[in-house]
Amino acid sequence: MSTSMSMRGESRWWIPAAVVALACSLLLGLMIGPAGPTWWRVPLELVDRLPFFSVDSGLTATDWSIVWQIRAPRVVLAAIVGSTLSIAGASYQGVFRNPLVDPYLLGVAAGAGLGATIVITVNRSGTSSWIIDPLPMIAFGGGLIAVLVTYLLGTTAKGERSSTSLVLAGVAVTSLATAAQTFLLQRNSDVVRQVYSWILGRLSSATWGDVRLVLPYVVFSTVVLLLHRRLLDVLRVGDEEATALGVNVSRVRLAVVIAATLGTASVVAVSGLIGFVGIIVPHAVRLVVGTSYRLVLPISLLFGAAFLILADIPGRVLDNPAETPIGVVTAFLGAPFFLLILRTRKNER
Repeated sequence: MSTSMSMRGESRWWIPAAVVALACSLLLGLMIGPAGPTWWRVPLELVDRLPFFSVDSGLTATDWSIVWQIRAPRVVLAAIVGSTLSIAGASYQGVFRNPLVDPYLLGVAAGAGLGATIVITVNRSGTSSWIIDPLPMIAFGGGLIAVLVTYLLGTTAKGERSSTSLVLAGVAVTSLATAAQTFLLQRNSDVVRQVYSWILGRLSSATWGDVRLVLPYVVFSTVVLLLHRRLLDVLRVGDEEATALGVNVSRVRLAVVIAATLGTASVVAVSGLIGFVGIIVPHAVRLVVGTSYRLVLPISLLFGAAFLILADIPGRVLDNPAETPIGVVTAFLGAPFFLLILRTRKNER
């Protein structure tokens, strides 16, 4: 009993620690960039803009414009994307009772990639002249349609949807969408560079408009997932046992999958495909705070945001003046971690 009380006492500190980590990463993201003011002047300027404080930071109007209009939306969007992919990944892992699945499991990434490829192929001259950029909208729609098809194909002969049938349907839909995307790229080789730039993730073009575009979907998705975190704990005992405890397993699975997919599709539409975040962050959180989704989901949300902000920083400075795609950085960090997880699970058997 004393051990469990000690673990609960330690768990209480993880959420404040995650909040501090997120705040520090936000500040670090605003301070570092290939152009703009000296890093140490940015915190002084932020303090100067607080009520009842007056600090001479030495920043010019141009310097502040770089910080607020270029760095800030990029940092905020990275936080939104990282938090959404992390909580969606943790939720998928709870629904399918497998810590190695990610938010792209049911085909949302492949559908969004196909949608983006179609837009780039049709509009070779770019979409800057459009009143509303069609690329995020079509990518968003492609991701949702792919998951809808997966869910319909995952219906068994008895009209039920099992975890296994959904996963197999997701593999099939992903393969089909990837094949269609490859076909389009072979027929339109001049847009391959643009498409792969999107696929590898793009935060460099982030604006406040992108933040406003995805925020409603992300907020709705996050609230729904957090409200289901206790039910995800119940699902850990198995579908039959959860049903015996009074949980409508099909309804919970549907609600969580829809909410996680909606959030994932919205952030993928503006950031491109950023891999491994939805696997490594929830799994790392689970290693330190335990397996209860009452803690795993909110802490994954906070640490996921901090992780992607920090992962974006090397991409800005390693290849200056060019940028390393954020997807490359997360893959470089995530692939060894994923292999370590696989090796650990194999040794446990």
